[in-house]
Amino acid sequence: MVALLSSPYRPSPLSRSSHLSSHRRCSDGRRRLHLGFRCSSSTPPRLGFYKQDSEKSFSLKECAISVALAIGLVTGVPAMESPAHATPANSSIPDVSVLISGPPIKDPGALLRYALPIDNKAIREVQKPLEDITDSLKVAGVRALDSVERNVRQASRALSQGKDLILAGVAESKKAEAQELLDKLAVGLQELLRIVEERDRDAVKPKQKELLQYVGSVEEDMVDGFPYEVPEEYRNMPLLKGRATVDMKVKVKDNPNLQDCVFRIVLDGYNAPVTAGNFLDLVERHFYDGMEIQRADGFVVQTGDPEGPAEGFIDPSTGKIRTIPLEIMVSGDKSPVYGQTLEELGRYKAQTRLPFNAFGTMAMARDEFDNNSASSQVFWLLKESELTPSNANILDGRYAVFGYVTENEDYLADLKVGDVIESIQVVSGLDNLANPSYKIVG
Repeated sequence: MVALLSSPYRPSPLSRSSHLSSHRRCSDGRRRLHLGFRCSSSTPPRLGFYKQDSEKSFSLKECAISVALAIGLVTGVPAMESPAHATPANSSIPDVSVLISGPPIKDPGALLRYALPIDNKAIREVQKPLEDITDSLKVAGVRALDSVERNVRQASRALSQGKDLILAGVAESKKAEAQELLDKLAVGLQELLRIVEERDRDAVKPKQKELLQYVGSVEEDMVDGFPYEVPEEYRNMPLLKGRATVDMKVKVKDNPNLQDCVFRIVLDGYNAPVTAGNFLDLVERHFYDGMEIQRADGFVVQTGDPEGPAEGFIDPSTGKIRTIPLEIMVSGDKSPVYGQTLEELGRYKAQTRLPFNAFGTMAMARDEFDNNSASSQVFWLLKESELTPSNANILDGRYAVFGYVTENEDYLADLKVGDVIESIQVVSGLDNLANPSYKIVG
């Protein structure tokens, strides 16, 4: 169970390195990775998402101050337990794919677009005003449409002026496709302008979504091959060298308003090839099919602990639990870091390429004191990063994010312990999975 505490404080590097955790054994006797708090007078609080092995209690009185200083997410958001692992990687000058400064980007589609390994300012100048329409629509009534009109005209102007530079950044084999997408985008922008001029506020958001899908597709066409080498020790594991999309169908119990729900999830192997590859491999093994939701506490939804004493996936080819490292891609780095958390590396200001900003952020859970113990247990965050930048909350750099729920994510909050994952099926991107172990007999 997670202890809920609030703090208006943003942690300093010292307090940010603290961890908060509590242990609970599940009613069925199995241990699962959980978030929580553990405090004592003799040891500093520690933060973590981990397998629980014993009953421990804590006193809020004894640790209220240290807890308040350690929490860096949002007021009212509980702290989580400690993440997985990382190793140093070569740094490079941050490119335009680094998240733009300002309020946190919470839209999963926008986060995925900015996370692509591209460096093309022209397409970003089209993307940004289109995404700003979301904020423009927060103004009540038709007054919002004046701001939307400025957004649309800015995007249209950027496309007209930067089209050649955009096409120059597209992989040679995909230029024809990108040209067609840009033509559709130009037409769509004019259609959106007419919608605004007709003051049809309700039609703006669907059209915005359509245009951003064109933008995202063009940006994906700019990626020519996988951009780096995975470290040798992980090179033979299932690796997602690109992106994949899966649909997770959940059977919801005891809810007359929601019985079946399909969650679309985009897995990002560009920034987490080992983590995303491991999950996609398990999906193809039907590992999660028929599995229950095992935790749903208003902060996270979690599953992945199989029946029996094992706390992860037992690879039938070895008879042992398959574990993976924590991998964190830092904005500006050329490849992920492995083996340590960012705080352990002293990279307190580093910004993760896949931050815990969006409702439905998907990440791996692991054992509290073993950075290399993630296996099959996954969780989805049910909070958004509203007040803190993506490198200052308590999750980034401590857990391996490897995807986002992009459709029906709001319904995650309706899931309960005991709801059943009927199936997870691959929609696209399976051809990006290297070393698929599910094809090995046995």
